[in-house]
Amino acid sequence: MPIALIFDKRRDDTTGSYYERACAALGIAAEHWWLRDAGRLPQGYELYVRFDQGDEYLTPLAPTHRPRIFVAFDTHLPHSWKKIRRIAPSYDLVACCHRDAAERLRNGLWLPVACDAQVHQSPPGLARGRDVAFIGTSGGVPRKFFLQALRERYPNSFIGAADYREMGTIYGAARVGFNYSIAGDLNMRVFEVMAAGSLLVTDALPSGDLSRLGFEDRRHLVLYRTPSEAFKMIDHYLAHPTERQAIASAGQRLALAEHTYAHRLKTLLSTVQQRLGVGVAAA
Repeated sequence: MPIALIFDKRRDDTTGSYYERACAALGIAAEHWWLRDAGRLPQGYELYVRFDQGDEYLTPLAPTHRPRIFVAFDTHLPHSWKKIRRIAPSYDLVACCHRDAAERLRNGLWLPVACDAQVHQSPPGLARGRDVAFIGTSGGVPRKFFLQALRERYPNSFIGAADYREMGTIYGAARVGFNYSIAGDLNMRVFEVMAAGSLLVTDALPSGDLSRLGFEDRRHLVLYRTPSEAFKMIDHYLAHPTERQAIASAGQRLALAEHTYAHRLKTLLSTVQQRLGVGVAAA
């Protein structure tokens, strides 16, 4: 039997959709189910994998739906973490995209977000005609002030929302991809920028998780700790294209070699086999 992937597919850039494409890329049979239909899931799937859907934490799976996995994303938000921690014991494994949350759960697994090689790589031969790119919302203080300063300082830039299918082109056309994390979140943007081959300039996360994943400052990406340092780094690397491209290329190679959703799926399935004794074979 295939894997059951349980999430609301209102968009094709949800993490559940990325994992669905990873299953197809690895030849692993998977079937999608909407969260509203979780109560009528049939028995017999090799795995039941449910993805975090905001506040819809309490929608139950039947007791016979085993083994069951919960993939949690919002553990860095206090109101969500309380609910995730409450439902965690009802799952055989809780895969958290934040390491500290995984370590606080008896059945936790650190499974960071990643990139989709098919979506986030830039088209071949694309000219880097922009200075800076940031795709996402302005958020609250202080990120919105960072972004406004970027707009004013680097007017030849793209800063704002975009369709996920345009990410590779937008980041690929930029010399620098900027990131500012919220609540120390190791977010998707980190991997999306590097997959496109743009130089990632991102805040230094206090967790040190970037280095745990093999990324080194000034080798694969560039870290900053203050606004003035961020602008200093951007100015420097805009003025030194050879140095900038060497770091960006190294970051892209590592992201695509070890940090795609196909890699994350392999980690999840190998952990399921080790901890739960359940093997999932490719079709």
